[in-house]
Amino acid sequence: MRRFLLLIMIVVIGYASKPYWEKPVQQFIPTAVKDSFRSAIESIKENHEFKLALETLGQQFDTIMESFDNKLSESNDNKAEPPILTDPTNQLFSIHNIELGDSKADVEQKTGEPKRSSINEYGVSWNTYHENYQNFIMVAYDENNIVRGLYTNQDLMASTIGIKRGSPKQLVQDELGTPESSIRKGFTNYMINSNGEYDVFKLDNSYVTIFYDIHENNTVTAIQVIDEKLERDKAAFYGEPSQQLKEGFEYQLFDLTNATRVNHELSILTWDDHVRETARGHSLDMAENQYFGHTNLRGQSPFDRMEEDNINYRTAGENLAYGQSSSIFAHEGLMNSLGHRKNILQDHYKKLGIGVAFNHESQPYYTEMFYSD
Repeated sequence: MRRFLLLIMIVVIGYASKPYWEKPVQQFIPTAVKDSFRSAIESIKENHEFKLALETLGQQFDTIMESFDNKLSESNDNKAEPPILTDPTNQLFSIHNIELGDSKADVEQKTGEPKRSSINEYGVSWNTYHENYQNFIMVAYDENNIVRGLYTNQDLMASTIGIKRGSPKQLVQDELGTPESSIRKGFTNYMINSNGEYDVFKLDNSYVTIFYDIHENNTVTAIQVIDEKLERDKAAFYGEPSQQLKEGFEYQLFDLTNATRVNHELSILTWDDHVRETARGHSLDMAENQYFGHTNLRGQSPFDRMEEDNINYRTAGENLAYGQSSSIFAHEGLMNSLGHRKNILQDHYKKLGIGVAFNHESQPYYTEMFYSD
């Protein structure tokens, strides 16, 4: 049947293109041959089997084209249009054309409703806006719904001095000068030990943190802008531990991971409550027993703990972080560690659960557990 259909396609194409080749070749083909060919065409046209096969071929072709059109449409629907970025009007930096001092109503006119709202270390909420983790931003508002904090790790940063995602670290320091070496909280100065992975600048009555990707030639990978008053109102380096803050850090780290995967054209991971409990258990164990490592004090590996909790997996991996003041700093640090980065950008992982716990000094422990079942 396949050979018959192929023969039909060749004949039909040849017959349809008859006006284009008949005159140029007729002087080279004997009349007897031409008559035989015409006779064959007429015979096939009158053949019932030919007509049925042609109809089947047409139906199959229509089905294939319809499927192709649907997939193309679905792909276009899932791909968000990048915004047209303009230079800030009131400050040095803007994100998604949003600046500190803008109203929530103005923000959501551009972005729509937030996908998630979760408590952060400043005691306010990070509101997360995105379209399937494209055009990803986090916005914090005060009690009057005025923007007091911004973050993105995507191509949504604009500045009056040409700094954007992908800019070299040297350009940032040339334009912004010497970064802050410490930050004051009450009567205490906390030293900023960034290991060269980020710089903090005090600009426009705000603290601007520029994060760098050391595996991409020390180029800008993300930015956080925090209003000076919001930073000043945070009494200590770490936020006040609570159930809400624990959950906030967990979901924020999950969203940050997916936004990064989208940057690298990878699939979005699914949140998994079951493995979150395994991750929480390990974070709590580390916090309470003052150790930091993948193997716990009972000698169990991450895979042992997953099996103990009846989690079936084909492949799995674990990332740990400790002492970072927020999920943002934890995520950016993990991305600058090759082994952790590999887990975040692993193509075959499908699910992710994150568990956070605090020690007696309010320092957070972060455990990320990736797997495919």
